[in-house]
Amino acid sequence: MAFSPTAGPDPDFDPANHAMTPQRWFEDFTVGERYVLPSRTITEANFAAFQAVSGDNHPIHYDAEFCRVRGLPGLLAHGLQVLCFTAAGAGRFPHEVSDSLIGFLEQSSKFLRPVIAGDTLYPALQIAELIAQRTTGVLVMGTTIHNQKRELVLSGEHRYLIRKRPTA
Repeated sequence: MAFSPTAGPDPDFDPANHAMTPQRWFEDFTVGERYVLPSRTITEANFAAFQAVSGDNHPIHYDAEFCRVRGLPGLLAHGLQVLCFTAAGAGRFPHEVSDSLIGFLEQSSKFLRPVIAGDTLYPALQIAELIAQRTTGVLVMGTTIHNQKRELVLSGEHRYLIRKRPTA
C-alpha cells in the first residue's frame, strides 16, 4: 500500500499494538527475574547536573584539589547521585507495568565503595520477593551497581505496589 498523506485513518492501525513490551500483572512475575539497565560512565557533567538539582555544594563532589589533598583519585560522586542509576525507568520494567503499577513505595541503599568521575557503572535489578495481597502485591527488587573493576559499589532494594490481573 502506497503512502498517501491525504488518506484518512488507517483501519488496520491500533495504537495498543505499539507497546514496547506486553503488559504484566503481579502474578506474571517470578522471583529471580533480572533487569539489566544501561551502563553509564559518570562524568564531571553529571556531577554539575546533580549539584544543580540537589543544591549540594560540598567540595568533595566539585573540587578536584580538595579531593587530591585528601588522597582521593578524583571527584567523589554523591551517594544519591549513584543511587539514581538504579531508576527502573531506564529499563523495560516500567513499560511492562504501564497499566498495573500503582506506585513506587520505597527504596533503601548501601553505598559500599566510592564512585569517582570516569567510573563506568553497571546497574541491575532483580526480583527478590513477591508479597501477594488481595487485589495487589508488593514486588521487591534487589538493586546492585558494579563498576568497571567488577566491584560492587551499591546494593539496595526497591518496592513497588502492583495490581493483580483484573478478573472478568
